[in-house]
Amino acid sequence: MTSRLHPDIEAAYRVLDTGEPVSLELATALANLPDSEVLDLVSLASKVKARHAVNHGAIHACSIMNAKSGVCGENCRFCAQSKHNSAEVEVYELVDEARVLEQARSAWEQGIGHFGIVTSGYGYLKITPEFERILGMIDLLHRELPGLYICASLGVLGDEPAAELARHGVAHYNINIQVDPRRYGELIATTHGVDERIETIRRLRASGIAVCCGGILGVGETMQERIGMIFALRDLDVSVIPLNVLVPIDGTPLEGAAPVSVPEIAKTFAICRLAHPTKIIKFAAGRETVMKDFQGLLMLAGADGFLTGGYLTTRGRDIAADRQLARQLSMFS
Repeated sequence: MTSRLHPDIEAAYRVLDTGEPVSLELATALANLPDSEVLDLVSLASKVKARHAVNHGAIHACSIMNAKSGVCGENCRFCAQSKHNSAEVEVYELVDEARVLEQARSAWEQGIGHFGIVTSGYGYLKITPEFERILGMIDLLHRELPGLYICASLGVLGDEPAAELARHGVAHYNINIQVDPRRYGELIATTHGVDERIETIRRLRASGIAVCCGGILGVGETMQERIGMIFALRDLDVSVIPLNVLVPIDGTPLEGAAPVSVPEIAKTFAICRLAHPTKIIKFAAGRETVMKDFQGLLMLAGADGFLTGGYLTTRGRDIAADRQLARQLSMFS
């Protein structure tokens, strides 16, 4: 008996042939596929990644450090670092240059090519003494570790800070929209709006900095709202799309959130690849803690990058183990 692909997956094969992303209409149809069809969708996404993604099958690996922790006045519902939540988290102000250099050197010596400095808090609308210290850290890393791509995630930015980061050679800047922008206030935070983040993305792109922007799965969104986020990212034309799977943290409003099923997550990753054939799609939080045995499947479902080492307030995965995973994944490229 000859098996046939689901008609919507057959229609999506046009992406493989042409490199043209799926339409919103087709992506919406794919979001409604039954779980029994997900592996066929994953197979297509993996082929599109190998043929059209900018990395051509190579793995984009990055590592981050939490350079300022637990001093955030924003009320993001998933985050342990918010003062509005009661999660237990280490609290400290901006670390010194030596600590940043130590962590960056460790990542670089283990073969990681991108290293990100992350700070808690709303962001920097103007140049402040603390922001100048961060610029100094970036300059130090460029001097001491030439060849390492320096990235940053510092919150909302004004025009002048964005321009300064470009002048100091930041490779990628991470600022996520997290969910379909229409539900940001309900699902993520009310102390700031998604428009402030979108305006930061536009400032960064105008300054010449490539933007790393994605979202988080499992905060109460529907499958159709994930499609809304994916297409909002397409409108913003970001370079790297990190997809996180919620790690519920005690003391946050989402501590008891129900997990998203593996087929739904795989479907989301695959549709994201079909909507962004050439972009880097990075599997971030939740790989080893939530997805566990299925993380390899999700890497095959269109992702061509991952965050390795520690995250911000949750444990990550050993870099050596991730290098082995990358070698194994390359067999499927």
